[in-house]
Amino acid sequence: MSVSDGRKDKGSPLLSAAVATSAVSNACWEGKKPSIPNRKTPKPQNAITIAVSSRVLFSMEEQQLIHQQRGLEEYLQHQMEHETEPFAPGPAFSFVKALEAVNARLRELYPDSEELFDVVLMTNHHAHVGLRLINTINHHDLFIERFCMTGGNSPIGYLKAYHTNLYLSADPVKVREALEEGIAAATMFTPEKLTVVSESQLRVAFDGDAVLFSDESERIYKAHGLDKFFEHEKAHENMPLDHGPLKGFLEALGKLQKKFYTKGQRLNCPIRTYLVTARSAASSGTRALRTLRAWGLEVDEALFLAGAPKGPMLEKIRPHIFFDDQMFHVEGAAELGTVACHVPYGVAQTLPAGVAQTLPAGVAQTLPAGKPAREKDSSPKEPGPRPPSPARDNE
Repeated sequence: MSVSDGRKDKGSPLLSAAVATSAVSNACWEGKKPSIPNRKTPKPQNAITIAVSSRVLFSMEEQQLIHQQRGLEEYLQHQMEHETEPFAPGPAFSFVKALEAVNARLRELYPDSEELFDVVLMTNHHAHVGLRLINTINHHDLFIERFCMTGGNSPIGYLKAYHTNLYLSADPVKVREALEEGIAAATMFTPEKLTVVSESQLRVAFDGDAVLFSDESERIYKAHGLDKFFEHEKAHENMPLDHGPLKGFLEALGKLQKKFYTKGQRLNCPIRTYLVTARSAASSGTRALRTLRAWGLEVDEALFLAGAPKGPMLEKIRPHIFFDDQMFHVEGAAELGTVACHVPYGVAQTLPAGVAQTLPAGVAQTLPAGKPAREKDSSPKEPGPRPPSPARDNE
């Protein structure tokens, strides 16, 4: 894996789920952390809580192989024997660092406010692994005080107790479970090469339909084709779309942005949001923008691509994280160096290979919000990532 200027390396695999090597460290945050006196962990009810699994925050592929090939006891013994050796950064690392940079700016402007990002390490690891995780966090100078280590059980039940605003995992099954509980969630992937991201501004890019918005319009397109979709959008352009799974996270980001605007720092805001959608501007963009306005939300930039690939635009934006409901857009983004997340929601869904067999009873038949599975995208593309095996994975 190597840091790239965005040019495709035709000889390397396209994408691997939540895998990072030491090159990720070079591609991520290389500046020193600001000195912040008296950092305090905000109360969960006041914070914007981001729950991340240990396997997306850090690179743990080697440990996963030990667990899968040698069993739990040897895995735990290996972790204890190597607990002073820090893990390398994973795909969520630069995102978490950017959250901390925003917090530093907020503390300067509002020293007593608890409206901050709060990162919770959410893992089904046993407590034996806790020391190595703590040592790794201290080694990388991260400010993460809340851990949830469930000893092999799913951590999903704890997300609401932590007032979670966003959950990032490498396990698609856990992500689906979180979405079914009404919690914004996405499966995070890592490209084989990463572009350098901003050290001073958090950049978050969202797809529209079935991510920020419901899949209402996409259902029309899937069932009746493009012409009927345009007719439907024109007829309903003054009717806001229903919300999608990531609407609440955009709302939380907007709330923090306004704190900077109040201080006259709109042009110097350390948070920037993007709508990157396959919709066309003239024929279907009006409804998307009016929906955001009706919600009292805004994005800093809106890119209507009219079906063009998203990867090249994201390569220019260089977001810390990008959310989309369709894997071929996730793959296209990752191919050019973007850390991309799959939101398994809505009519455009298909279960990743091997996941249907591991889902709890009934879940494979009923996707989030009761949406039917999609037909596979017929456009030519390189093979996508193989998702981890949920039945055996440690998060």
